[in-house]
Amino acid sequence: MHVIKNFLKEEEFKKIKDTMLSNEFPWYFIDSVVEPKDGHYQFIHHFYKDCAPAKSCYLLNPLVNLLEPVSIVRIKANLTTNSNKIIEHGYHTDYNNFSSPNLKTAIFYINNNNGYTKFETGEVIESEENKLVVFDADKRHTGTNCSDKKCRVVINLNFFK
Repeated sequence: MHVIKNFLKEEEFKKIKDTMLSNEFPWYFIDSVVEPKDGHYQFIHHFYKDCAPAKSCYLLNPLVNLLEPVSIVRIKANLTTNSNKIIEHGYHTDYNNFSSPNLKTAIFYINNNNGYTKFETGEVIESEENKLVVFDADKRHTGTNCSDKKCRVVINLNFFK
């Protein structure tokens, strides 16, 4: 696992953050987080889905260029809303369909908050803006909401390296 703080140049990060947290950015309601009917909800935005780019994918060029993927499987932004307590959403891997040591998952944190990413092996990565964590896609992890800000926003990337 690799954790990199201040992954993007400040001006590149600011453009992504300001766009994603603006009133103009399209978020879509999903009535689950990990499993259907899991009792949780989130808002998502697909930048890449089923290996195909969406119109908004250009926004992430600085991020993708630094990652240097061989192929992108999916890039999805997740927005979870504030609650009076932190809720862990359940351990999972993003893709069970692929079995390759070259398949990676990365989480890029858009805003500072008291939410986190936790791995089944015990590591906890705090939500700090402009931080990137990259790990093997078969490593089970869970995300959370937050209780100190209006929302927690991350970008989840699945790609071949």
